[in-house]
Amino acid sequence: MMQFAVTGRAAAPMPERISPWGIYDVFSVQDNEQIFLAVVGDGQWKTFCEAFGYADLAADARIATNNGRVLARDWLIPLLRKRLAAHSATALSAVFEQHGLPFAPITDPQHLFDDPHLQATGGLAPMELPDGRQTQVPLLPLTLAGERLGLRLDPPKLGEHTDALLQSLGYTADDVAALHAEGIVL
Repeated sequence: MMQFAVTGRAAAPMPERISPWGIYDVFSVQDNEQIFLAVVGDGQWKTFCEAFGYADLAADARIATNNGRVLARDWLIPLLRKRLAAHSATALSAVFEQHGLPFAPITDPQHLFDDPHLQATGGLAPMELPDGRQTQVPLLPLTLAGERLGLRLDPPKLGEHTDALLQSLGYTADDVAALHAEGIVL
C-alpha cells in the first residue's frame, strides 16, 4: 500500500542520523515539487539504475550493496538530488510505479482527493458534514484483520451528543434538562 506524505509547506530534510537504507529520502524536482523515493534493497538499486540509465552508479562497487550506499549517503544523495532534479514528480512517479519501486508524492491535503492510488485502494471515505454537505476524507493507511479502518462517525452537529456526553460525566437527566433550560448548553 502506498503511503502519503502531506504538507502545506516545504518538507524538512530527513533527521540527521544513520539511516538503515541508502536511498530513503525526499527529493526536490521540477516545478518546486517534492517526492519521497525509496531504493532500499540491492535488487531495487539494480532496477533503479537500469530504469534511469545510471550505468556508472550500477558499476560502482562502493555502492553495490545497501550497506555501501548507507556509508556513501554523504556524496550519493547529493548526486542523486542533482540528477533527479531534472525530472517532474509525475515522471518520477511513473518510472517508480512501472518498476515497482517505493515512492510517495508529497502534496497539499486538497490534492489527495484526486489521487488515483487513494481512489483505487479505497483510501477515501464518504462523510457528511454538520451542515449536510457531502465530502470525502482520507482514511488511515492501516488495516486490521485485512480490512481498512473506515470512518467511525460523521462529525456531530452542534449539540448532537451534548446530553449523552453530560450524562457520561455524571450529570443526571434533570441536571441536563436544567442546563438546557438555562441556555447553558444546546
